[in-house]
Amino acid sequence: MLSFLYLIIATATGWQITGLIIRPGERRRLNLIWVRLASSFGIGTLVITWPLYIAAYFFHVILAHEKPLLPANVIVLGISLLLLAVLFFSGRSKADRGHDRWVRLVNELITDRSLFRKEAVFYLFILGFVWFSFHYVLHMNGSDLELGFTVFSDYAPNISLIRSFAWFNNFPTEYPFYAGEDIKYHFMFMFLNGNMEFLGLPLSFAYNLTSTLSLTGFLILLTQFALRISGRLSAAVLTAVLFVFRSGFALFIFINEHMAAGDLIEAFRANDAFIGYTTNENWGLWNFNVYLNQRHLGFGLLIATTVLWYFYGYLEEACRKPETAEKEDSSESGRDKTQTMTSGLVGWFRGFFLCRDAWTVKAPDLALLTGVILGLTSFWNGACVIGGLLILAGFALFSKNKLDYLILAVTTVLIAELQTKAFIFGSAVSPTFFWGFISTDKSLAGVIWYLSEIAGLTIIGSLFLLPAAGRIQRILIAAFWLPVLFTFTVSLTPDVTVNHKYIMMAMAYLSVIWAEITVQLFSEKSGRPLGPRNVGGKILAVILIVFLSANGFYDYIIILRDNDSQHRYTVNTESELTAYVRENLTSEDLVLSGPDSVSELTVSGCRLYCGWPYYAWSAGYDTDIRFYIAKDIYTSMTDEEVAYTLNEQGITYVLYENGMTYDDEPASEDRFINTCELAFATSDGAFRLYKVS
Repeated sequence: MLSFLYLIIATATGWQITGLIIRPGERRRLNLIWVRLASSFGIGTLVITWPLYIAAYFFHVILAHEKPLLPANVIVLGISLLLLAVLFFSGRSKADRGHDRWVRLVNELITDRSLFRKEAVFYLFILGFVWFSFHYVLHMNGSDLELGFTVFSDYAPNISLIRSFAWFNNFPTEYPFYAGEDIKYHFMFMFLNGNMEFLGLPLSFAYNLTSTLSLTGFLILLTQFALRISGRLSAAVLTAVLFVFRSGFALFIFINEHMAAGDLIEAFRANDAFIGYTTNENWGLWNFNVYLNQRHLGFGLLIATTVLWYFYGYLEEACRKPETAEKEDSSESGRDKTQTMTSGLVGWFRGFFLCRDAWTVKAPDLALLTGVILGLTSFWNGACVIGGLLILAGFALFSKNKLDYLILAVTTVLIAELQTKAFIFGSAVSPTFFWGFISTDKSLAGVIWYLSEIAGLTIIGSLFLLPAAGRIQRILIAAFWLPVLFTFTVSLTPDVTVNHKYIMMAMAYLSVIWAEITVQLFSEKSGRPLGPRNVGGKILAVILIVFLSANGFYDYIIILRDNDSQHRYTVNTESELTAYVRENLTSEDLVLSGPDSVSELTVSGCRLYCGWPYYAWSAGYDTDIRFYIAKDIYTSMTDEEVAYTLNEQGITYVLYENGMTYDDEPASEDRFINTCELAFATSDGAFRLYKVS
């Protein structure tokens, strides 16, 4: 109950803030209630979870409180409720008595009730679909946590992070799989879920709930974006379809190969893995599975899209004729109806860089507010902040009031830098020029073909839409391409593969353009009698839908197959080992274990000396040193060397499992028997935990 209260208060807080940047009456053909609700959850959760973290940090680090989340929640939720009450009653007047105030607000936010009813059904379906997807790959079965094969890898460090807050006091915050160092990983979404579990929700339910609300909120904003641009609900629905079911050529290559071999039906029946012909594509690197295992990505996109929604108004204003600037017909920003202020490269430069309005300030307070919001997202999902800034840079090139964009960017970077200084020792990222991403052929032609393979028509195909697209569509395509260019030219971490999130962002936003184009092809709104041209448009629209979604549809079938009851990792979260660690270890203890991923130890959230190295390495930690020290401790050191190294490395407990190996070499338990004290052994004798003397 307290967890739900937290989310309700967060959303109510966000409602007050979003009222400043999403104002009733600005879009008369949109039911802004959906935009307000989605963005209110995201922004509200963002702005009250940060004070909660700071308060918990203070209570543990400064006051040495054993359960810092308890007083932190009481204070933050209490102050939030008080402020909400003050805002509610201070804004009332005689005209607001009774329910008149709410009636007026509803009328402002719901301007088309017929459309609203259709949207309600649509968004309820999205909510159910997203919840089903998250629950399908992660849920509890009694005390067993069941994780699907396609997602367990990313869940291992994230669940450990969640539990490090729910069961331990991870302040100052460290990365549990590489404890004793700083936190280079964007951890705040995991802190939110740790607090949800602390307040009473089961781990899987809390993680699924916040993930569902985040991704559903983003999909609401994305589809409302489509409705804002096209004026058609059908475009919004198709946008959601194209988001979930991505474009790609792997399926068609697969079909061609097995048709030639004569075993296509058998291949489809037997296959339970993602089809991939490019590097790591068989991980599910480009499909809906990314949103299922990187759950904080949905939250980051929700915040970034809220900011994009606000600044999209600048583009609309710049692309209208002065005499039509006050009109609010969203469909006027379509392909042929949008009015350009200038034409040609010289005219564009003069109109958007040399005129007086280009460098004036329109709303510095709101630019500052959106900069704060985006900056605070850095440790929720840093890629969404970078990707959002890149797209906003594209917006700024074609907008007036560029100083507002500058205020936003400077504020975002400053706040992100402050967080970096607080959490990370040294530099958070190391930008280097890295051409080609993970494509095997680094030539320009090779990169173009690689993009076509992984994203089908969505990215490369959007370039062919430019000649026929309207003014705003061309600007949006150019802006959405900027994260793609960043992906193929810059590396920020040791593992450049993590750049795939920028391509995922581009694919998500470009689905809006493709949906609008496809619906226009299918529409009979032109007024022409049904004839060959209209039939041809409908046929082309159907072909486009197939090529834009078939690969992703098959990917989702694999998600269902590869995460069913026969394809899951099961971990007992109430095992003897997990219970002992929770009850007897503290946030000061450091455990040496095998290079575990998902295990009874890692789900406890305790501090590990060296968990599965890939997670920490990809986050920016130098894991080789610890890995080989751990290997030597388990396999080759003398008793004296073991005793010295354990104390020198700050290790307080060592876990030994029957028959364990380390890097394929047999581990010896004798050295721990001789140098440590047996603290705990499971009843079946499978695990023994030694306390370092």
